Amino acid sequence: MTDKPILPGATIGILGGGQLGRMFAIAARRMGYRVHSFDPMPDSPTGQVADVEIEADYNDIEAARYFASRCDVVTMEFENIPSPTVESVAEIRPVRPSARVLHICQHRLREKEFLSKSGFSVAPFRPVQSESDLRTALDNLGMPAILKTAGFGYDGKGQTRIDAPDQIAGAWQKLGEAQGVLEKFVKFDRELSVIAARGLDGRIRCFPVAENDHRRHILDTSVAPARIEPDIAERAQKLAAEIATALDVIGLLAVEMFLIEDGKLLVNELAPRPHNSGHWSFDACVTSQFEQQLRAVCGLPLGDPALLKPAAIANLLGDLWTTGDPRWDFALAIPNVKLHLYGKQTPRPGRKMGHLCATAESSTAALHSVLRAREALMPRA
Repeated sequence: MTDKPILPGATIGILGGGQLGRMFAIAARRMGYRVHSFDPMPDSPTGQVADVEIEADYNDIEAARYFASRCDVVTMEFENIPSPTVESVAEIRPVRPSARVLHICQHRLREKEFLSKSGFSVAPFRPVQSESDLRTALDNLGMPAILKTAGFGYDGKGQTRIDAPDQIAGAWQKLGEAQGVLEKFVKFDRELSVIAARGLDGRIRCFPVAENDHRRHILDTSVAPARIEPDIAERAQKLAAEIATALDVIGLLAVEMFLIEDGKLLVNELAPRPHNSGHWSFDACVTSQFEQQLRAVCGLPLGDPALLKPAAIANLLGDLWTTGDPRWDFALAIPNVKLHLYGKQTPRPGRKMGHLCATAESSTAALHSVLRAREALMPRA
């Protein structure tokens, strides 16, 4: 293994086959790299654009080692890869970010404890391992509160809000695992996120702060730059950079945070990979988050993350197909709108099938355009 730059012509391995890997693979192939993907499902979004697609369970250590042996460096497009698999891959090829980073970020309790012990502000929380623990934690934190699974949660999965005592038993039963995290519900002014890239040399470049809106715990829209005061944006980027350094990330780190009424920033969640709230960078930045991930994991100089023009994205969920095929031509009649579909064949409610991106002279104008485009493509009932 070496810290020398991994140059175009080399092979990049991607653990995970979703849309984040797909867009990463597109960026990598554009720069002359070969791409191998590893995912349990055939014809995955990443596999569709990879040079080689290996279909195997994430727990298949031998398959993962074979996959690694054919790559020069390995990265991941989502964090819920079993730690033993990542550790086995790391014995053969560099894995960036590291198994340690993944181990922390794939488990909400470990993540919260890391942030808290490192001096970063988070919402008050308590670990819970039984219904009795949950009741005690609610006595301490009060209601409303959010009960979350400790591991393997994303897009709102494994989260239940508790507003009253008669909801406690049902919430614990719904958790479905032996360990959870109870978080005090935080009233916030805005949801923000920052994607920080950190290279092998420790240098960090942060993308502009995004302002996010969620529906059903799933990101609905994201705009950049966020409509916040410059000093708040500066503090948000500084916070993301400090966390990336504390974790010793090589690659990307998305930091989701809450802006509360007194101007304080609370860290909500971390993701050591590209992030849905940075998809606008594909169309609107000098260097997209996907190219930046490639540069970081290959030991190349980081690119300029500057925003060329304000931008907004709107997610396209499987619900859109309920009454028929979307009217793509209607949405694309709006000239400042770009369409990204992820190659998923079966639309399901809540499943991310693609997104629209619009650029404009302001964040608000971009958001207006992308929402108008999404409304235009909705099939008539």
